[in-house]
Amino acid sequence: MESINLPPFAHKVKDMDGKPYIYDLIRKKYVVLTPEEWVRQHFIHLLINHYGYPKSLFAVETGLRYNKLAKRTDIMVLSTDGTPFLLIECKAPHIPVSEATFAQIGRYNFTLRPTYLAVTNGMSHYCFSVQDGQISYHNDFPRFAR
Repeated sequence: MESINLPPFAHKVKDMDGKPYIYDLIRKKYVVLTPEEWVRQHFIHLLINHYGYPKSLFAVETGLRYNKLAKRTDIMVLSTDGTPFLLIECKAPHIPVSEATFAQIGRYNFTLRPTYLAVTNGMSHYCFSVQDGQISYHNDFPRFAR
């Protein structure tokens, strides 16, 4: 996999049926190693190892409904009371973070209403919050507060 702008971590990769798989410590299984999955796994480890989030608060590729359509969130971190706290949309490194990326996570925001939202392609990362229709960008991701 290509080098990205996220800290490295001790990943487990294996070949199954001629395809690379990476171990996802949240889902507790090996998943197909796509460029987007490479970004997702790096971001999960960043949040755990550098921002202090416990694994128990993560939900990966969980379903939601938006305008009768079934969608999947890439990473959602819950607060200790079980409400959505941080929602992250991951893209492959070769896919630019664009207006369409922000629109996609914006649609998820209508349903989930997390405190923070983030988008990343492994190279560029953005964290923001929406309150009363106003978007506020943050210089860093929030740390886990016990």
